[in-house]
Amino acid sequence: MIRSWLYVPGDRPDRMDKALAGPADAVVLDLEDAVGAAAKDEARRNVLDVLASGRTAYVRVNDPATPAGKADLKALAASPGALAGVRVPKSEDPGELRRVAYLLGVPVYPLIESALGVENALALATAHPLVGGISLGEADLLADLRAGRQALAWPRSRIVVAARAAGLPSPAQSVWTAVRDLDGLRADTEAGREAGFFGRSVIHPAQIPVVHQACAPDPEETAWARELLERFTGAAGEAAWIDPSGKFVDKAVVERARWLLSLAETVDRDNAKEGQAP
Repeated sequence: MIRSWLYVPGDRPDRMDKALAGPADAVVLDLEDAVGAAAKDEARRNVLDVLASGRTAYVRVNDPATPAGKADLKALAASPGALAGVRVPKSEDPGELRRVAYLLGVPVYPLIESALGVENALALATAHPLVGGISLGEADLLADLRAGRQALAWPRSRIVVAARAAGLPSPAQSVWTAVRDLDGLRADTEAGREAGFFGRSVIHPAQIPVVHQACAPDPEETAWARELLERFTGAAGEAAWIDPSGKFVDKAVVERARWLLSLAETVDRDNAKEGQAP
């Protein structure tokens, strides 16, 4: 389960090296928004060098419909190195997404950043078996909608439903742009988890531990899930029952408990790798 997707500009080799040695679950070498037009070729060469060195990373390519995007795809297809997957911005057309998947043969992650993309969310999520997940690019989406943040409520729900309907992981949240507002980041990430998201894109290393903590299930949730599953194991074939607190328990509740325990185990394992206390 990927909790943090750290974007790093492809024209900054020093930052890429630090990011790949850091605590992010996934590093996204960025060829799109973080790189100016004049630096696209240099950034592409830097990213290819990193992948050729055997260091695993994701890449956000430019819009495949643009000359820069076409050059990105051609270069990655010729020298994929340790490419883990690509984030595909401005995704609207399932056919175009299929072409990217066929060309590269690695997981593709469409970024939905327009009204048309939101309308096509399920078609994008099911466009090809290599679609690994979908997510929103909220700043671009709001610009397309000509609206304020209150307009994001429905697109967010749409993305969550489309991802799960396609059998994909819960979508990652979009970037929190107020880099110094870590309290706001934590609260927003926790709210996002309640709304069906898991993890998020980040643009600064300081955001990573906050996101990781916000993704961890509450100890009370974990204790509840463990107790419920112990009761389920001894339920002797009961399809449903009333738990000690008086709440009705059925298959759907059991499945949520299993997911919570799986998440807790993943978080504990990742924390151990990072040298943190569980």
